[in-house]
Amino acid sequence: MNTPSNFSTTVDAAKIFFVSSSTLPDGSTQIEWLGSMMIWVLIAMSVVSIGLITAALLAHRRKIIMPAGTAEAFLRASSTGSTADARSIAAASGSDFARMAIAALDTLPLGRLAAVDAAEQTAEECAARRFRSIESLNVLAQISPMIGLFGTVYGMIVAFQTVSASGGQADPALLAGGIGTALVTTFWGLIVAIPALFAYATIRNWIDALMSEALETTLRGTAQTVARGPNP
Repeated sequence: MNTPSNFSTTVDAAKIFFVSSSTLPDGSTQIEWLGSMMIWVLIAMSVVSIGLITAALLAHRRKIIMPAGTAEAFLRASSTGSTADARSIAAASGSDFARMAIAALDTLPLGRLAAVDAAEQTAEECAARRFRSIESLNVLAQISPMIGLFGTVYGMIVAFQTVSASGGQADPALLAGGIGTALVTTFWGLIVAIPALFAYATIRNWIDALMSEALETTLRGTAQTVARGPNP
């Protein structure tokens, strides 16, 4: 069980992750407002990052991009050569796969190559739209380390000013504020950047894989329809 003094020490140690402060030569403590502001900006960015990651995971689920059940039903319908049945099955899902399938089937009367081109163009448009929607995660991952680096530079400037003001004989306790600001802002910058960058890369690869699967299924169904002879 923590004693009051141990608890107080723990709280004081935890404060450095939220408030930047420095010790004056007379032993008093003052808040470094610029350093503290950067810390809280990064904390706010971490909250935004969590929200963006959650929203991206919900917006790019399999059933929204490439529902497996719909794909299987589409292939069964297209194997009979029934264009109308295949189209209605795809359209019912409202997925990106549905957009590709509908584009291919509607263009099929112009020839198989035209249908392939229509499906590929639709796939590119759907992928581009989804990639744009997660680009904010990439931006967040790129900016947060820069803010952390800015805090690092600011903290080192504060530390060197302390050394200069003391004539090169600064007490280590006086340097702790600037060095602490440098390390804590770097810490928060990485806390924001690492999950955001990991999520961005993972979700982007997930979208790319599902889009490729959807396009492959569309082209396979179109080929089956052509082979069986398209029936209205």
